[in-house]
Amino acid sequence: MSLAELLGISVPILQAPMAGVQGSALAIAVSEAGGLGALPCAMLAPDAMHKELAAIRARTDRPFNVNFFCHHPPEPDAARDAAWRERLGVYFAELGVDPASIPSGPGRLPFNADAAAVLAAFRPPVVSFHFGLPSPDLLERVRGWGAKVLSSATTVEEARWLESHGVDVVIAQGLEAGGHRGMFLSEDLNTQLGTLALVRQVVQAVKVPVVAAGGIADAAGVAAAMALGAAGVQVGTAYLLCPEASTSTLHRAALASEAARVTAVTNVFTGRPARGIVNRAIRELGPIDAAAPAFPQAAPAMGVLRAKAESLGRSDFSPLWSGQNASGCRAVPAAEVTRELARGCAR
Repeated sequence: MSLAELLGISVPILQAPMAGVQGSALAIAVSEAGGLGALPCAMLAPDAMHKELAAIRARTDRPFNVNFFCHHPPEPDAARDAAWRERLGVYFAELGVDPASIPSGPGRLPFNADAAAVLAAFRPPVVSFHFGLPSPDLLERVRGWGAKVLSSATTVEEARWLESHGVDVVIAQGLEAGGHRGMFLSEDLNTQLGTLALVRQVVQAVKVPVVAAGGIADAAGVAAAMALGAAGVQVGTAYLLCPEASTSTLHRAALASEAARVTAVTNVFTGRPARGIVNRAIRELGPIDAAAPAFPQAAPAMGVLRAKAESLGRSDFSPLWSGQNASGCRAVPAAEVTRELARGCAR
């Protein structure tokens, strides 16, 4: 059975879920074009998740993917939080930001019983996870309505682990990919492989379908991934300039500029490695800063700096997530991007 048949889609093009830069509109557009649209839920409270899922159900009857993080929330560490605020103190002073304005709470929650309860009312056909898988009981609830389960692997070992835990599809996330690395068996960045090297090895290591992710921006990239044995591709960055995405004006400007050619894997925005366009925060604090609190507790302090800088028209502290290949970014409808990518499936 092909990946398209397994997921009930027309073409094996999966839109990467991208929290913070998209909602239901992009997912709907990609699904309507024959691919698999995705709704990122890591930053959505239950009420917001319900609203977005209702919007998808109202506007398309095509399959779609709902994505969640599966991280383990760290224990509170007041000393490390204080050290991080001290590290950022010069920026608070420069921008006139009161550190007391930093909100409490992580901002990103792992898949939990509350999220599962919301999903059960909509029974999405595909559910995907980042940073491993949820607990067996939660995974069983998802499988209970017949959903196909996908998860990201950044190493062969992670792919084998996911297969042994019953996933239907492994997403092989190469180092070129934008946004958070899906790594969960190791924190060592030296284990991370480029997409072409990773895909070929994962295809040889597991029996479930493998989706290639990272650095794929056009039909030629899709064809290359398929030639290595991938059953389909997952693409994120190429959709960021589409009108259906909620990408900010500052982020769009960076993606359309020469700055997009230089990206780095950094932990300074959230505490976990993620790839974005190099800006002031990455240059001066990172890319990897040992002082950053564990994911996602680095985010609130950076968030207040981001908000103030963006109000001044600056992206100094904004996470400008992007893969290494932004050449596919165009300000055209998501359906057009999907159709262009799909041409690579026939080569």
